Amino acid sequence: MILLDGKSTAAAIQERLSQQVHMLQVSGGKVPHLAVILIGDDPASHTYVAAKLKACQEVGFQSTLMQYANIREAALLRHIEQVNEDPTIDGLIVQLPLPQHVDVQEIIYHIRPEKDVDGFHPMNYGCMARNLPAHVPATPLGILALLDHYQIETSGKHCVIVGRSRTVGAPLSILMSRNSDPGNATVTLCHSHTQHLDQLTRQADILVAAVGQPRLITAGMVKEGAVVIDVGITRESDTTRKLGYRLLGDVDFAQVAPRCSYITPVPGGVGPMTIAALLSNTLRVAQNQVYVPS
Repeated sequence: MILLDGKSTAAAIQERLSQQVHMLQVSGGKVPHLAVILIGDDPASHTYVAAKLKACQEVGFQSTLMQYANIREAALLRHIEQVNEDPTIDGLIVQLPLPQHVDVQEIIYHIRPEKDVDGFHPMNYGCMARNLPAHVPATPLGILALLDHYQIETSGKHCVIVGRSRTVGAPLSILMSRNSDPGNATVTLCHSHTQHLDQLTRQADILVAAVGQPRLITAGMVKEGAVVIDVGITRESDTTRKLGYRLLGDVDFAQVAPRCSYITPVPGGVGPMTIAALLSNTLRVAQNQVYVPS
């Protein structure tokens, strides 16, 4: 069994990004600038945003944090429009989840597609589905980069994805099935109403769990020698830990790992790759390498 080390892989990607930023500066180009909007006091969101801002600093990006304890939707839309019109800002992310009174889809729709480095805007999503240049959602893009880094064969393989979210499962199913490398897999997309889930997961050469249900995937659900990608991350109270909690994935790691050829840890697997992909999208904007049809 080999650990798919997202932390070290992301570090290698970020080192390359740092070199590219340096070359931009030397040639008189623009330093990439990422803006992040954070609303509320959700501890996990604050942790994720802090990690993104730290990564920006490490690769030489400029970053701006727009933080609000609470905000009305109309005011949030005005702030998004200001970022849209600011030529110094290349990318914008609005950290999810948002307060219940805010329409998430309305917020995403109002981010200008070329600055939507999370890849959630319908324009980006549609272009991705048609295999046209676009910002690809960061987590699926990070998973592809991880598979590529470890040279894991995907062509002709059966990839089973558990979880059909618009941010991970659904876009990953498109990317893994299209004619590319990584890609060219036969994809089965499962969800909460899928019957006989264990029968399907046992067929997977590549199994991706992305539902946010701790230890959902057990050893009996995994084929011997499978590649397992665990996207889920849940906080569980643990008074023995310094922070008072521990992080769990959707995969029962202790049970499943001995059956795998490759497996991601939680934490340290997909999470760092998501941030690396987000930075990659932002750099491409600064380099004018992303075309999004108007």
